[in-house]
Amino acid sequence: MWFRRDLRLADNPALLEAVADGPVMPLFVLDPALWGPAGPSRRAYLGASLRALDGQLREHGTRLSVVRGDPVRRVVLTARAVGAERVHVAADFGPYGARRDDAVEEALADAGIGLVRTGSPYAVAPGRVRSGSGEPYKVFTPFSKAWSDHGWRDPVDPPSDGSWLELDEDTAEIPEPAVPDGLQLPEAGEAAALRRWREFLPGVGDYGDVRDDPGRDGTSRMSVHLKWGEIHPRTMLADLARLRSAGAATYRKELAWREFYADVLHAHPASAREYLRPEFARMAYDEPGPGLDAWERGRTGFPVVDAGMRQLRQTGWMHNRVRMIVASFLVKDLHVEWQHGARHFMRWLVDGDLASNQHGWQWTAGSGTDAAPFFRVFNPTGQSRRFDPSGSYVRRWVEELSDPDAVPDPHEPDDDVRRLVGYPEPIVDHAEERREALARWEQIRR
Repeated sequence: MWFRRDLRLADNPALLEAVADGPVMPLFVLDPALWGPAGPSRRAYLGASLRALDGQLREHGTRLSVVRGDPVRRVVLTARAVGAERVHVAADFGPYGARRDDAVEEALADAGIGLVRTGSPYAVAPGRVRSGSGEPYKVFTPFSKAWSDHGWRDPVDPPSDGSWLELDEDTAEIPEPAVPDGLQLPEAGEAAALRRWREFLPGVGDYGDVRDDPGRDGTSRMSVHLKWGEIHPRTMLADLARLRSAGAATYRKELAWREFYADVLHAHPASAREYLRPEFARMAYDEPGPGLDAWERGRTGFPVVDAGMRQLRQTGWMHNRVRMIVASFLVKDLHVEWQHGARHFMRWLVDGDLASNQHGWQWTAGSGTDAAPFFRVFNPTGQSRRFDPSGSYVRRWVEELSDPDAVPDPHEPDDDVRRLVGYPEPIVDHAEERREALARWEQIRR
């Protein structure tokens, strides 16, 4: 059983298929192509999740064998070492993952070993839902209806028995990278995922009302557990199906968005790096420079933007409403192409899902599938006042603005306050940059 984005035992059809097939050796490959670009938060979280999975497997009398290197070579060598006739996986539909699996399948076949794909990280596998004309959906709403109509199977239990194998040699230690000072990551593993979900579920009825307030703990924080497959969306959908609240329906819609973006990326793999709507590649953008650096470090002088970027560096996570605000600021206030921001997010986000991240950025850049006109330019100060009215989010993450006596208005401190507390002046004039962004958009419209 080659684990990838399914670091759990419960509701894991590929694992059940493997156990039914004979003695199983649990394997994880540390792939340099994925490990190399990852930032410290992603590496640390993955290591913690692998240790949690290893702990679960040890309760079954086995362990997780970890090897380093090119999966095409290492999976074949490991399968041969234990005399495996088949390698079981959950199908990967990402651009890199699909190419990798095809190459592994070919190499295994040359060695007389089969690759068995069972299930996927999604309730409905990408490519399964199609429009009446047989084409992939380009708009969320009809996709969501077809996705819901298609439905999904019920969750399956973890394996209750089975026999296990171990790789005697040539294994690596599960990585435990040093965590930078001040970085606080969520607890990893299947047990932590299920615990967080059970804690959130009783309050899901209020989700639609509180999810946009970054100063409140109104979101589920389940994205990281979904990213690494510590829980399957079918498990969550089965629980939501028993509820009738508007909040539960809204949350289910968010899961549908995740699956929609996976479907879009599967249909258009180049959109992980390129514009889905190619006309936006003709827009005039500025070269990355000091503005991008200030944005990455949370030193733009716009409190809600800086709060989001600092939250990202300190926790490996950012509230979704704030993700939209900081993305709009980079693309439309600083005129930097979305790929630079998407790359920074993928480096630092512990929940950095390629499909959701890249197409969330394309939504902001106006180049994605959905009706998000480029002229929708978020005013960071207005967004901050609307969604963080108490200023609690800004005060929590921007230390200079945390004292309400010294900083009565954390959304837009005046010049004297900025000098007093050592907080930078705004690096741009939002109104002026909004006009500039729209002028550049008009150029490509013509």
